[in-house]
Formats: sequence, structure tokens, C-alpha cells
Amino acid sequence: MVKTAHDNGIYIILDWVPNHTGWDHVWLKEHPEYYTHNDKGEVIHPKDTDWTDVADLNYDNQNMREAMIADMRYWITKENVDGFRCDVAGSVPTDFWAQAIPKLRAQKEIFMLAEAWEPELLKEGLFDMAYAWDRHHTMNAIAKGEAEAAAWDVIIKKDKARYEKDDILMNFVTNHDENSWNGTIKERMGKASETMTVLSYLTPGMPLIYSGQEYDLDHRLLFFEKDSFPHTKGRTWKLLEQLGKLKVENKALHGGKHAGSYKNLSKSNTMIAFSRTKGNNAVVFIANVTKDSLRTNSPTSGKFMDYFSGEIIDLKGDAMTLGPWEYKVLVSN
Repeated sequence: MVKTAHDNGIYIILDWVPNHTGWDHVWLKEHPEYYTHNDKGEVIHPKDTDWTDVADLNYDNQNMREAMIADMRYWITKENVDGFRCDVAGSVPTDFWAQAIPKLRAQKEIFMLAEAWEPELLKEGLFDMAYAWDRHHTMNAIAKGEAEAAAWDVIIKKDKARYEKDDILMNFVTNHDENSWNGTIKERMGKASETMTVLSYLTPGMPLIYSGQEYDLDHRLLFFEKDSFPHTKGRTWKLLEQLGKLKVENKALHGGKHAGSYKNLSKSNTMIAFSRTKGNNAVVFIANVTKDSLRTNSPTSGKFMDYFSGEIIDLKGDAMTLGPWEYKVLVSN
């Protein structure tokens, strides 16, 4: 599978769970000292959680650390995977990642994704990308009417201040936890769902497509049992195709280490508007993020193409009308 993926220009990263193991893990029999114990000498689940289905690993044990690194190295050297998505990476001591990741990178070029938000995990050549949890929560809040449009600019400024310029954040409207525990995209975001999906692609960073999202997944997947969804291509499939094409082909939306710039264009409590630029390429996002129609002055000027309709639009700062949750993606190159 890995070879076929590589032959088609696709990279494979594994989901790696370094904080805990299942109760049937071989280490519990062969190396119980790798685990955290209570005063009675019993192995315990992770402290301050209700994760009773897993056993907590003890990072004070240096032998366990070395065994963990050896297991990760196996998948890079023997199976040729391209990196890891590390579950609850912030619950593992940062000094372990400082110990492990350089050894893994010495084997081959890899991509490291932390299922975490802590900025220190991305410093000094550790993780390449982290989850944009605060952006996600802000999108949920705006969609529910619990926050106004200005909250988006607040979180973008906060991220700019706490992360380094070449750090990558992963934007998402759903993932495995959100879908199962907090609801589907439609449940959480309602009529704002499509607007927030587009926002997740145009915001600096990398977008996540969660299993079934492309097929308009409309139910909460069972978390601890096998579950499935119909594979019928609908509106979201087409939308993600279009957004993916724009993300790949327009330099203004470049992310990673050479990201296009970001400029906020609105101080409104009802409209999110920003531009992304790189060289001669520009993409403008304008969205009414309320349930009511909005009439406002256009947030920028210039001649653009409406990406989805192909219509040429000449913005001059004049009044424009946007329906509830209506958005525009305007391209200039």
C-alpha cells in the first residue's frame, strides 16, 4: 500500500498513540515497569481523565522511551512510512519529543503532526504541524451565534503572536472527536457548514478532510465500534475538489514554510473578510457570518474573478449584498 501511494505522489503518516496503550498490550506482561502505578502497585489509566480503556505509560522510565523510539523507527526504516500523527502529543513530555524526533529525522525526511496546540511542540525542528483547536472552536461559536465575526480576527492575531512564522496549523470543521462526541458538521454548524469549510481552506495552514466528510457524512460515527457511511458523491465532494484545486494551484494560498501572506479586511461584527497574497497572486475571502442578509461596503477594491461562478467582478468599495452565510472567493492573478 505504501509503495502504491508513493508511486502516485501520496505520503502516508501513521496514527501513533504514545501516551497510553490498550490493556492487552504485550508491554503489560513483559514490561509492567513501563507503566504508571498507584500506591497499591496497580497500573492506572491516564490521570485526570475518564480513559479507563487504556493504561498510562510512564515517561520517567528511560527504557520505555527507547523502546518507543525503536518502534517508531521500525515503521520509517522497514515500512517506509513518511511520518506520524501523534495522539495527545501535549500529554507526553516535550523533552521526549526532543529526544525522539531528531533520531527519527536522521533516518529519512518525515512529517510530524501533533494532535495538540502547544506552541513549544513546534519549536526547534520538532513537530511540523499542530491542530488549530482554537480556530475550530471559534468557527463553532460563530456558526452557533455565540461569537461575532470579529472573533475570527482575534484568534488569527493570537496565533500569529504565539506561533513561529514557519509553524503550520491544521484547520478543520470536523474530526473523529468532534463528530462522535459533539456532533456532525450540520449539527454543530448548521447553515454555516459550507462557509466554514471554505474558511478552513483559505485560512493559513493545511485543511483536514475527516473520513466521510467528502460524502456529506450526516451521522455520528461510533467511537469504539466499527462504523461506516455511504460512499455517495454529493455537494461536498465537488466543493472539496474545487477548494483543493485552488489550494494547490494558487500561490497566494501556499502554506507550510513559504506561506502566502494574510491581511484582515474587516472590522465588522457580521462579516469575515481577508486577503491572501503571494507575488502577483491574490485570493480574497468575504463572508456574511450571520443568519440575516447583510448590506455593506465591499472590503477591498480591484478587478477579480469569482472563483466558483467565473464571473468578473470589479470592486470599487461600493455597497454589496450578501445573503445569510453567503460567501465569495475572489481571485486575482
